[in-house]
Amino acid sequence: MKSNHHKIKTFITGLFASVLTIVAFHAPAYAESITMSPMNQRVVIAPGDSHSSSFTISNPGTATAPIDYTLSIQSFYVDENYNSVFGEPGKYSEITEWITIDSPKSGSLAPNEAEEVNFTINVPEDAPSGGQYAAIIASIKSPEAPSGTSIQELPSIAHIIFAEITGETVKQGEITDAEVPSFLLSGNITASSTIKNTGNVHGIATYTLKVTPAFGGEDIYNNEENPEIHTIVPDRTFYNEITVDKTPAMGFFNVVYTVSFEGVTTEVSKLVIICPIWLLFILALVIIGIIISIVFFLRAGHRR
Repeated sequence: MKSNHHKIKTFITGLFASVLTIVAFHAPAYAESITMSPMNQRVVIAPGDSHSSSFTISNPGTATAPIDYTLSIQSFYVDENYNSVFGEPGKYSEITEWITIDSPKSGSLAPNEAEEVNFTINVPEDAPSGGQYAAIIASIKSPEAPSGTSIQELPSIAHIIFAEITGETVKQGEITDAEVPSFLLSGNITASSTIKNTGNVHGIATYTLKVTPAFGGEDIYNNEENPEIHTIVPDRTFYNEITVDKTPAMGFFNVVYTVSFEGVTTEVSKLVIICPIWLLFILALVIIGIIISIVFFLRAGHRR
């Protein structure tokens, strides 16, 4: 399962108050010329209440001609491998029926032009407590697109809505497989962990890693002031890694890896040894030489 989870490396790198992430379809260059700000948002709404919000859609000017777009609402979730899935209804996507795009529903953006998109979420009285997830999709029609291509066939960009419906919400999870290697022949130090969200609403996972030389010195890596943050949706397991680029080729290092998720914290503290294979070969030759010298000395003493 780790190998599958390793492929995703997060669909979210932050959410709300410096925890916002970009979630978009793969798109050719012309589709990348339109942006949304913010790319997602987190809202908390009570059953029976309404919530109005907005985001900005813009053409930063990378395209030389106006870009036409239309907006639509789709369900959003992730599959077992934590790949983004759009347009597949489920128990966490009822919110798609509660969202109304107030203005505009379509438009055209000239280079360096931006427009505010307003929408409203009307939560019914009998709405289930917990997480609800949807995407407002901007389908793009570019003048650079192949002739005869319809707007629906072109890749799109998405504004993701993470909604928490108040009531009997359960925020809990399990942290498993928090690991730091003890010995490396080469490569960079990598800490990894798996978190399973066992609640009924999305939760925030925080990851910090500190690597220092075992015998003193400045930190090689330390993200404690700016931890890595991911949002994990209900009923899903998320695998994450932090890799220290430019790890020294050899040495002894103190590593502290801390993972937190909704009140649950796991800390792994280890002495990590990095010993290149050529150094092992030299050590082996030295040991063999010492053994030969001892045997030779003992035999010489015996003859005397």
